[in-house]
Amino acid sequence: MRAVYAATQSADHPLAGLTVGELDVASAPEGFRRVKVVASSLNHHDLWSLQGVGLPEERLPMILGCDAAGIDDDGNEVIVHGVVSSPEWRGDETLDPTRSLLSERHPGTMADYVWVPERNLVPKPAELSFEEAACLPTAWLTAYRMLFTVSPAVPGSTVLVQGAGGGVASAVIALASAAGFRVWATSRSEAKRQRALNLGADQVFDAGARLPERVDVVFDSVGEATWAHSLRSLIPGGTVVTCGATSGPAPSADLNRVFFLQLRVLGSTMGTREEMLRLTRFLVATGVRPVIDTVLPLENAADGFRRMLNGEVFGKIVFRH
Repeated sequence: MRAVYAATQSADHPLAGLTVGELDVASAPEGFRRVKVVASSLNHHDLWSLQGVGLPEERLPMILGCDAAGIDDDGNEVIVHGVVSSPEWRGDETLDPTRSLLSERHPGTMADYVWVPERNLVPKPAELSFEEAACLPTAWLTAYRMLFTVSPAVPGSTVLVQGAGGGVASAVIALASAAGFRVWATSRSEAKRQRALNLGADQVFDAGARLPERVDVVFDSVGEATWAHSLRSLIPGGTVVTCGATSGPAPSADLNRVFFLQLRVLGSTMGTREEMLRLTRFLVATGVRPVIDTVLPLENAADGFRRMLNGEVFGKIVFRH
């Protein structure tokens, strides 16, 4: 089967282990359904796997990819929900301590076919293209949960989105703007700040810039590089919602600021199948669509990985199968 997979790992040269070619796949566990993948999308998770983060070497070779849209064996157009919980788990699958993402324990989505538990198949609305639908399972679902499930902000609140070019950040900007939030965004790139305005941001700022006023909630997926600015940007009693740390996981906690101003720090990871369903309905109802940076044929996947590694991306990189 044709696949994009991690053959080896290197913290310093992650693309050295990236392979596009034929790969035999072990039989799927009982209860898994097959999906013919039409489109998949790229996440930082895939780069981290090539760097040896979250993917043990003994599981190599591993097909990469958490996100996909395609057609199941019954002919249904589906979106693949990438959070795989244990069979006996009930409730919010993101809280299952033994959960995994596709490409961690089970082969990922960057292949001709992917096998997933039947409960992980979500109907794809006809209004969304396969490329658009393939953007949803990680970045857009994460953004939806951060904004509408975890964050205490309500429409009309002022929110700050750090690192406007990332997949999660661009999704938060678009979703929050459509829902009636007052959205501010930061980026080191003038071009990305302009694109954030085009997505619906009310104001944009250089990374680390002093804001005209403090905000109710900050959405931060960057980590070390933006954390101090995120805390300084909050009103007393404000909240920072974090879902990732692409620049590093260990900033100064600045506990004096946190307790004196009674700030809240809330973590958020991925989302549930039900949230994915609601996200698709929100997109259909509002006309909001995922921001796609580039669409590439699967055989040119290395070009997409290189763009992400070099920080050249605004929105999502999608592979057409």
